[in-house]
Amino acid sequence: MTTPQRKTGSGFGAHSTTRDVLRGTDLSGRLAVVTGGHAGLGLETTRALAGAGARVVVLARQPDAAREAVAGLEGVEVDRTDLADQDSIAAFAARFLAAGRAIDILVNNAGIMACPETRVGPGWEAQFATNHLGHHALTNRLWPALARRGARVVSVSSNGHQLSDVRWDDVHFAHGYDKWAAYGQAKTANALFALHLDALGRDAGVRAFSVHPGTIMTGLGRHMSREELADLSARIDAAPTNTGWKTAEEGAATQVWAAASPRLAGLGGVYCEDCDVAEPAAPGTVLGSGVSPWAADPARAARLWQLSARLTGVDAFAPAS
Repeated sequence: MTTPQRKTGSGFGAHSTTRDVLRGTDLSGRLAVVTGGHAGLGLETTRALAGAGARVVVLARQPDAAREAVAGLEGVEVDRTDLADQDSIAAFAARFLAAGRAIDILVNNAGIMACPETRVGPGWEAQFATNHLGHHALTNRLWPALARRGARVVSVSSNGHQLSDVRWDDVHFAHGYDKWAAYGQAKTANALFALHLDALGRDAGVRAFSVHPGTIMTGLGRHMSREELADLSARIDAAPTNTGWKTAEEGAATQVWAAASPRLAGLGGVYCEDCDVAEPAAPGTVLGSGVSPWAADPARAARLWQLSARLTGVDAFAPAS
């Protein structure tokens, strides 16, 4: 059964913090993996989960810098993974599985936004490759550890998904690169990934959610000029359903809520925002509240999964040959 895109009445809102949503929650004995868990919203997520008692493995492209960032956080360790490099993902997963560890929470948080045209791997567009294909491969390679105790997987999308559906005929922008359409496609892919993973994994007790953190000033905008940032801010502020800018702790709250809230027991596959399940977006919504229809379509989600499995060569659910 598909979970409806309908608010649960969580009691939290746009400006709830990670401390608010985890108050009274004990994650002792749980293990969480957070990609990019050393900066921005990822660091706030790591801090919150570790503060509630979880052991947290932070995955970072530059592990030395990550260790410096999380120094002093009890129960946090760092390992190297470059989400733009499929060999790096495979190497980490092999190390992790060889240790026999189980995962209770996986937060696919790391990402890039609106970068100049960049090609990685076999010529893949960098935003789709890093934000989506890297997390697709990582999650599938870690499947045995996720299934062992019925993990929750949180895929960090954004309302940027409202900028673009998946460009099925040219996902790698071989013909006319547009950095915002590429970002929108990648964020749509993050939502569709969680939708189909939930459908595939629920019988094993694995549930998946996608989230929009909100509007936060972080290092994610490092590829943008001052003028571009000002223009984006104006567009966001002008959105009729804009709920205001958030602090990093407020921004991380929705992914932490999705990772640990008992209110979501038995649910999955939905897009969340402001620490609750989101409603469908009103027609024509751009950079506002709600989930667009193309990011909540099971048929599109299944199609994307098949495409991603073909591109990466990784599918934990493929029939044994």
